[in-house]
Amino acid sequence: MLEVAIMVEGQEGVGWERWRRLALAVEDLGYAALHRSDHFPNRRPGSYRDGLELWTSLTWLAENTQRIEFGPLVTPFSFRHPVITVWQASAVDNLAGGRLRLGLGAGWHEWEHDTFGFGLLDTDRRFVRFEEGLEVVTRLLRSEEPVSFDGEFYQLRDALLMPRSPRPGGPPIVIGGNGARRTLPLAARYADEWNAAFITPEDFVDRSARLDELMDEIGRARDQIRRTLMTRVIFGRTQADVDGKLDGGARDELPASVLAGTTDEIVDRLGRLSEAGVQRVMLQWIEVDDIDGLEAMAHSVLPQLRS
Repeated sequence: MLEVAIMVEGQEGVGWERWRRLALAVEDLGYAALHRSDHFPNRRPGSYRDGLELWTSLTWLAENTQRIEFGPLVTPFSFRHPVITVWQASAVDNLAGGRLRLGLGAGWHEWEHDTFGFGLLDTDRRFVRFEEGLEVVTRLLRSEEPVSFDGEFYQLRDALLMPRSPRPGGPPIVIGGNGARRTLPLAARYADEWNAAFITPEDFVDRSARLDELMDEIGRARDQIRRTLMTRVIFGRTQADVDGKLDGGARDELPASVLAGTTDEIVDRLGRLSEAGVQRVMLQWIEVDDIDGLEAMAHSVLPQLRS
């Protein structure tokens, strides 16, 4: 059965009041998980918007929800040191009783790195750093004994972090991205979950098949990596509701990966994703104050996926 989670862009005006309201709604309405981006506060003409710091918000989530899984999609090594990241992740997963999924990335947003003083690096060097960070994280998570690592960007000397996750091997590592040349080989080697972003069912099938080939090459069983997808949803009870969220735009101008429509249309599109092999879909919910819409989608769409 396809699982449905919610994903929010934390940098787009999400302060504590909105975060609490969203999180409790996702928990109460039966969604599988709540994921969020990891970006610095975004700037609109004339002002910055609220943007809760990622790990602070996830710590609150660990303590104030009981059921849902959660995690970043994704937190980047370009401004998050992997040692600090895995230390925080282990502690939050421990607090949550093992519900964190640790989404990791290389970083990409040039504006925030320039604005807040972090080196993004060119693409090739960025992925060298990303792979080293993945090596650091996996060694610290998966070894019960002190570990060492000697890389260009990161070094460990008999390092061990406490407290640990309640799960052997720590929280599952999620690697997000669609790139066949750089991202998928890293997912094949390090990930417990591969998360594609904004692609069609047909493209998902192609990328997933390529991931299978890469796993075969290194001797990993294909079912060791969960297959998930993050994409935009525009849901409305009526067509007028959908049109209102489009804000004057035309549905036929939307990217093919966007799920837009009323209940039957969304159920149909989710069915196609399930047939393509998607095990969980993270629906990007831009309208963070539309809790009524989240409720309507939960009551009308989720039951049909369980039948």
